[in-house]
Amino acid sequence: MKITVLVGGVGGARFLLGVQHLLGLGRFADPSGAGSSHELTAVVNVGDDAWMHGLRICPDLDTCMYTLAGVVDTERGWGHRDETWNAKEELARYGVQPDWFALGDRDLGTHLVRSQMLRAGYPLSQVTAALCDRWPLGATLLPVSDERCETHVVVTDPADGEQRAIHFQEWWVRHRAGIPTHSFAFVGSESAAAGPGVAEAIAGADVVLLAPSNPVVSIGAILAVPGVRAALRSTAAPVVGYSPIIAGKPLRGMADQCLSTIGVETSAAAVGALYGSRRSTGILDHWLVDDGDDSDRGVVDGVEVQAVPLLMTDPEATAAMVRAGLRCAGVDG
Repeated sequence: MKITVLVGGVGGARFLLGVQHLLGLGRFADPSGAGSSHELTAVVNVGDDAWMHGLRICPDLDTCMYTLAGVVDTERGWGHRDETWNAKEELARYGVQPDWFALGDRDLGTHLVRSQMLRAGYPLSQVTAALCDRWPLGATLLPVSDERCETHVVVTDPADGEQRAIHFQEWWVRHRAGIPTHSFAFVGSESAAAGPGVAEAIAGADVVLLAPSNPVVSIGAILAVPGVRAALRSTAAPVVGYSPIIAGKPLRGMADQCLSTIGVETSAAAVGALYGSRRSTGILDHWLVDDGDDSDRGVVDGVEVQAVPLLMTDPEATAAMVRAGLRCAGVDG
């Protein structure tokens, strides 16, 4: 089976672990070394990417890589476990800005290699492949684009009351989405193109899954890249989405603030309607909501809605979610 997943951030990375658990890939592979005939490809959001301290930071790509490699800090959900912060503390002593974004010492190694390769002329897709070669991931990570596609946020600056656009990382990490927010802009996306292998991974999949990632700044940022939405609408594979909203609250992060900014209710039904049905102009064939959200069943026009447990408490529970989605799509092996 070939499964392609659109992902972003911590929730998306944990969802990938569930796919691997179900398929026997990566750390869940047969210890006898028999291997698996399944293929897992992740199309990863790059809207969070930013230059900081002269380094190119790719939070979602790194979180997916570290999680699948088994080296992620499970309490934070991002970065290396057993991290040290000597470089961060030294930068603070110099008064270097930004001081609100934490870069661990181990993490800096990844960013240094990436930045060096990018400056040497390698595209992000090749850099990502080179970084992933270090780890036995059991999956292929594809940045949705090799080009700059950064998410910026139009806010009212609390310092002077003026409206201005700031990078998503400043809004998310520094301000915790707690300042007046007006809109999101996917800078560069309008003139970008899907990265190498992205359209092919969607077209050649047996099933395409939308992870329960933030629908606005993760999945939405992926869909903003020209060619991705068209690939989803034209693929022969069924497209199955998972709600990131349970009982009116996001699984993690600040998806409720993002949805409110674009005028969408924080509910599974509203997010399903935001994605829409492939029978009209949307991207979904099937939509999974949590089994506690009975009121959200059957309300996305043209989409088959199923209610199943959606809490990703561990890879086994997440694998059950994945299996439910495959069954809905009629591709469960």
